[in-house]
Amino acid sequence: MILYAATILVSSFLLFLVQPIIAKQILPWFGGTAAVWSTCLVFFQLALLAGYAYSDLSSRLRQRTQSALHIGLLLLSLIWLPILAASHWKPSGSEEPQLRILGLLAATVGLPYCMLSTTGPLVQSWFAREQVDAATAQRVYRFFALSNIGSLLGLLAYPFAIETWVATRAQALGWSAGYAVFVLLATGSALRSRRTAPTAESAPTETEKSDAAVTAHDAPSPARQYILWFLLSALASVLLLSVSNHITQNVASIPFLWVLPLSLYLLTFVLVFEGRGGRGYYLRSLWLWPTLLVLAAMAWGLVEKRGLLKIQLAIPLYSLGLLLSCTFCHGELAAAKPASRYLTRFYLMMSVGGAAGGLFVGLIAPKLFRAYLELPLSLVACALLALWLTRPRRASTDRDRRVQPDVNSRAKATGRWATAQHALRVLAPLAALATTLVCAHFLRSYVHNAQKRNVYAARNFYGVLRVVQSAPDGDPSAVRRLLHGVIIHGEQRMDPERRSALMSYYGKTSGLGLAVTRAQTGPRRVGVLGLGIGTLAAYGRPGDTYRLYEINPQVLDAASRYFYYLSGSAARIETVLGDARLVLEREAPQTFDVLAIDAFSGDSIPIHLLTREALAIYLRHLKPDGAVVFNVTNRYVDVAPVIQQLAQDAGYQALLISDDAEDDVSDDLFQSDWVIVSNSPRLLADPDVTKRQSAIKPIPGLRIWTDDFSNLFQILK
Repeated sequence: MILYAATILVSSFLLFLVQPIIAKQILPWFGGTAAVWSTCLVFFQLALLAGYAYSDLSSRLRQRTQSALHIGLLLLSLIWLPILAASHWKPSGSEEPQLRILGLLAATVGLPYCMLSTTGPLVQSWFAREQVDAATAQRVYRFFALSNIGSLLGLLAYPFAIETWVATRAQALGWSAGYAVFVLLATGSALRSRRTAPTAESAPTETEKSDAAVTAHDAPSPARQYILWFLLSALASVLLLSVSNHITQNVASIPFLWVLPLSLYLLTFVLVFEGRGGRGYYLRSLWLWPTLLVLAAMAWGLVEKRGLLKIQLAIPLYSLGLLLSCTFCHGELAAAKPASRYLTRFYLMMSVGGAAGGLFVGLIAPKLFRAYLELPLSLVACALLALWLTRPRRASTDRDRRVQPDVNSRAKATGRWATAQHALRVLAPLAALATTLVCAHFLRSYVHNAQKRNVYAARNFYGVLRVVQSAPDGDPSAVRRLLHGVIIHGEQRMDPERRSALMSYYGKTSGLGLAVTRAQTGPRRVGVLGLGIGTLAAYGRPGDTYRLYEINPQVLDAASRYFYYLSGSAARIETVLGDARLVLEREAPQTFDVLAIDAFSGDSIPIHLLTREALAIYLRHLKPDGAVVFNVTNRYVDVAPVIQQLAQDAGYQALLISDDAEDDVSDDLFQSDWVIVSNSPRLLADPDVTKRQSAIKPIPGLRIWTDDFSNLFQILK
């Protein structure tokens, strides 16, 4: 049993550890957006499905054949090591990013990940076959709780330990060494199962007899059982991904926030498959009521103040909601688990449901919806599921009693407890119906709010974009804004007399404004990483060239159609579609006077634009007296020391310009922080620049960021 437990624990740890390791390798190639992580999750769910399907199919083979096949595949998977993404998978800019990422992951970690995913179901089935006692065999599901503990450890170990100290390449090599250890453990487990396997001629064990009896007496029709397993798993998966998208894009773009929902999701498996002798801590009579309450609260939160709740309320609300709703789904799933002889089929259907949920959120919803409708829809679906499960039924079967076990066997004998149980059974469907209606009402309001004031709305791989207008056309106070989640990516006044006014972060006293206006007096070449709505084009003069790089085609569409900075600029405007860093790597030197790094990912600059290698690329495109200017305005991280260290490493100076926009009487400008990297004596000695310069506070022990190493923890504010 120790060998089996160790194999499961190591495999689940590696299973979740590889996900951020490989995602960090490829994030710089695809713009560093949250959508890259979502697409990775889709791949890992599909690979998990493939592993579970293999487990179910191979379990029908003779034990010796199965173990030989498994050992052969384990050895074959070693060919994939080490798990380092090949550079030829870098996109050129014209490909569909989701398909490119899926192909890259399959080529880099495909078979090893599949073999890791087979471990839980296979080892559990081997353990169950060895047991002669049916009760002991049924406790095999506790191994599933153990595997989720390992997954949780792997998930938390990466951001809080490994990423902060170990370079990316070393991470991949270390994981590959760990995988080799896993292959040894899994091979040992397969050989042990081969030695302990019953012969074809041997009589059925007590476990097999009991399983057969349970199946014949208790199990519903296969179709009904499979549908239930599928729906519960799919709904939990949709809840996980939709809550993750909501809190990371519509609540706050805080580093490491993505870890929280996934950790809670894994914790729910531990809660429902471990404890109380393997029966789990889920009791419908106890968990249903707070679940219904929090579903209604989450639906309310999506429309209250247009969904912009304070972060202190929003994160606890959606975290608690995810914990309770996924515990409800997984608890019902655990209550419906079959006898141990069917566990591989059970896990297969769980995986099918999880993959379907991931595909829906990651690939289908972005093409189907213009807003994040998955979350309100999943809340309605969860309430409907509760309504269906609590519907009045005929006399309870043994299975029903397993779904709703005793809270206290002694109390059950009393009339008071029986009365309370009856009242709960009567009220539960009414409460579920009320919750369904409440969630449906808020869904309708959410859809209305998503369309209200929208001039334009679109959704793709990179997220949801909206153009909103504060007042009707013709109103001189009307302002249009480009929003990505809750982040403003630019705004412009609609009054024709004031359209050219500089707004948001780009005033003339900002770091970028100073760098542009202090550049040479002749024709200027200005490069911009991150288009926004093209505000910087307002600085353009006749003879100037502004070259703007943008990864998201819908941003370019919105800026061109619904804003006027690009069309109204006196400069020559060039737009380049694709990941700016990859494009600059391939381009001939552009001889920019100013190169602005303003490519936001949520509320921060993508890490791959803040490395030694990235700065070398920028400097190659710069004139000798030019300047690279970074927008470092951020509520959560302080990247100015990182840029200063990079500049010093390259032999340049770095100045932090903090602009409070105190001279702005129109209230059009935001507070902003920019770091200027330059060796231009004229710019660095300019009185307006030195007057607004702020000291950059050094961070003790800060290591220089490279493509192979970065540490967000050190720069958290």
